[in-house]
Amino acid sequence: MRINVARSSMPPFEEYCEEIRPLWESRWLTNSGEKSLALEAALAAYLDAPEVVLFSNGHLALEAAIRAMGLAGEVITTPFTFASTTHALVRCGCVPVFADVRESDLTMDPALAERLITPRTTAILPVHVYGNYCDVEALRAVADRHGLPVLYDAAHAFGATLGGRGAAAFGDASMFSFHATKVFHTIEGGAIACHDAALADRLRLERNFGITGPETAVSVGGNAKLNEFQAAMGLCNLRHLQDEIVKRRAVCAAYRQRLSGVPGLRLLPAGEGCNCAYFPVLLEGFRFSRDEAFAALARHDIYARKYFYPLTSALACYEGQFDPGRTPVALRASEHVLTLPLYADLSFSDVNRICDILLG
Repeated sequence: MRINVARSSMPPFEEYCEEIRPLWESRWLTNSGEKSLALEAALAAYLDAPEVVLFSNGHLALEAAIRAMGLAGEVITTPFTFASTTHALVRCGCVPVFADVRESDLTMDPALAERLITPRTTAILPVHVYGNYCDVEALRAVADRHGLPVLYDAAHAFGATLGGRGAAAFGDASMFSFHATKVFHTIEGGAIACHDAALADRLRLERNFGITGPETAVSVGGNAKLNEFQAAMGLCNLRHLQDEIVKRRAVCAAYRQRLSGVPGLRLLPAGEGCNCAYFPVLLEGFRFSRDEAFAALARHDIYARKYFYPLTSALACYEGQFDPGRTPVALRASEHVLTLPLYADLSFSDVNRICDILLG
């Protein structure tokens, strides 16, 4: 049986049917209907954030935040991320300036980020990685010293906590992705969580053409609204989120039992509040190279992922613009990391089979 790197969580079929049943009566399928408003309220309570604005996907949410926050010029960010983070900056006319990551957890190194700040810098855009948080206190201190806002790419961090606080507690705003492969999903979707009501109002304008009334558009916006069927999926999945995380943690524990201490395999630490969004291993001096391990698993119909590879600074669309060698820790990680299959319903027998193939 094929094992993919991820498998979407689904609520009970009957529960989802009941959630969407009212839509056949209201015929209100989009444009901030009852389900979207209910999900925004539920997420605000869950994230302990006064403002949550839903979007049709995390990428458009990130672009909207960049525009709504008025970012321009240079933005300090990381190349060890999904293409969306860098693309969003470039598509909004910003210049990404890449800081290297820390060896310990592959999140942005605050000290190195600070060295890159110039008079042209307008913000810092760090990325929480694999469900582990950046050094949020150090990054806040850097930002405060230079009067810069911090916009977090928290696509991996929904459901993760640090000191009992969720990702929305840190930075000026946080983008969440609710793609089908995430710990929590709305099929497709995303959100910006923030603490500034005026910023939230600007985000809503970005989401809906800048429209404020039937005959009025006060700004130039796009269309990035979450529809009611997606919101209904989110309402259902939010009820089951903690069970989902508990199951994922059990799968990660099974992997760690088999793979910890194996020469040439490095496992990243997972904090107490990690949501176990992914299970990365770094093959450094192992009996297989990363690519050989990827191929060996694929021969058994098991599909891991080279995540993140390549660095966004090494993508073909940016050829000649950036030097990946300027972030050597991130570059090395991208060449050695492999995320193994992880989802709530992955059986322990399948975990053992995956480990058997790796360990030989």
